[in-house]
Amino acid sequence: MISAGDFRNGMTIEVEGNIYQIIEFQHVKPGKGAAFVRTKLKNIKDGGVVEKTFRPTEKCPQARIDRNDMQYLYNDGDLYYFMDNETYEQISLSADDIGDSLKFVKENETVKMCSHNGSVFAIEPPLFVELEITETEPGFKGDTATGATKPAIVETGAQVMVPLFVSQGEKIKIDTRTGEYLSRV
Repeated sequence: MISAGDFRNGMTIEVEGNIYQIIEFQHVKPGKGAAFVRTKLKNIKDGGVVEKTFRPTEKCPQARIDRNDMQYLYNDGDLYYFMDNETYEQISLSADDIGDSLKFVKENETVKMCSHNGSVFAIEPPLFVELEITETEPGFKGDTATGATKPAIVETGAQVMVPLFVSQGEKIKIDTRTGEYLSRV
């Protein structure tokens, strides 16, 4: 159990049967009345953000989030298969559970599975990936002065905006958190 006076950004707590991550917190001591803690909480299962106030002495259980490295094997229609690298145990998740978290991940790459009490709620891809461009329009010499971008399709099927000088068949580095082009490889 953790008291509201000890809240910190990034902590995960259990409130009313849901698991929340603390995005922001603020200790407020008004001139009149008792002090309180104002928080902004993000539901880790559905991504919704709520604001809630607590008394500083109020206690709530701290949620334990397990992050395991697993290898993304393949997808078979609506199911995605993963393997634990230590126990070689395989699990499958539906496309609804995955969302778009694997749009920059190739087969056989390692991802982090986030789970609470054995139920997986999120997949964290590697922060940076190197992918080959499979389709883009050709760039023209001298077009790079404006810093303009063009759409490109990478080998996983995702679309990325790249500078005009990048051409088809090149490998590029992508930030998976923002989906932005970083550099050529």
